Amino acid sequence: MIPSCFSSTKSLTHNSQMPQSLITSIYQTQLCNTPTYLTLTWSKTLLSHTLTIQATDSFSLTISLYPSTFSFLRNRPGSKSVILSHHHYRIKLYWDFTHAKFERNSAEPKSCFYLAISYNACIEFFLGDLDDTALRRSGTARIGPFSEPTLLSRREHVFGHRNYLTRAQFLGSHHEIGIECAGGILRVKVDGEVGLVVKRLVWKFRGNEKIMVGDSAIEFYWDVFDWVAGGGAGHGVFVFQVGDGGVWPEMIGMEKKLMRKSSSFSPSMSSPTPSCSSVLQWAEAGSDGGRSSCASSTRSSGSGGFSLLLFAWRSS
Repeated sequence: MIPSCFSSTKSLTHNSQMPQSLITSIYQTQLCNTPTYLTLTWSKTLLSHTLTIQATDSFSLTISLYPSTFSFLRNRPGSKSVILSHHHYRIKLYWDFTHAKFERNSAEPKSCFYLAISYNACIEFFLGDLDDTALRRSGTARIGPFSEPTLLSRREHVFGHRNYLTRAQFLGSHHEIGIECAGGILRVKVDGEVGLVVKRLVWKFRGNEKIMVGDSAIEFYWDVFDWVAGGGAGHGVFVFQVGDGGVWPEMIGMEKKLMRKSSSFSPSMSSPTPSCSSVLQWAEAGSDGGRSSCASSTRSSGSGGFSLLLFAWRSS
């Protein structure tokens, strides 16, 4: 039996440069009448709180939110003009996180904020709940019919000792997802109810099962080889997949640093690139017949599907 899923003394050390919360999402939208994938990465550390917006081969912008530990230094609403590389269209980004509300120290706001992208006097991309404020401050005439983007995938780095919690939206409804790993047993909970129990992880360190989320069956993949082989070091990988998933965001900035730090003490990790992890290849093969490769996985279109990818790290 595994003494503990988190028994190693080689735990991930948190300092001012390591994330307390790190969430990356890929949205499918339209900008200037062109289908576009936008990657949003929310990162929160002891001394900073940022949002990076990236359109593949087009533009990248990092916005500094208010420092998480010094609320009196909150930023004001902001805006910035950006030229799309391929088409040379000028778009404008508007945002306001001044009074944003967050849940469980998450880097991603849940209410009282907006992020908008406008072109030709029309908002073409919108996140948040302050649509009237966004219209007024941007001076745009309307919010476009396709401004509400489609969320294709979400990747979150969660930190804990034995229990890891997150919230996700599956098929239109919000749910709390809990993962517990202790004594060689893995438990997955949905809204507080146990949906799956995996025993003897020393032999079942990788696998997949269907679990029920509401009235729907969701494909669940797990890979805790790092915890088994490294005595608790490294990270566990968990995938919840609806329909044709397999759109994995490329890592940028803080995520790359985090994965490099993991690979420096985890003997089982041969590469800091998460899309080359065996469980992710497995999930991709299950969703698209193996058509996606590690290098092109971010650009494979997840038609009609959604994937939640969790990297679980042991807190010190």
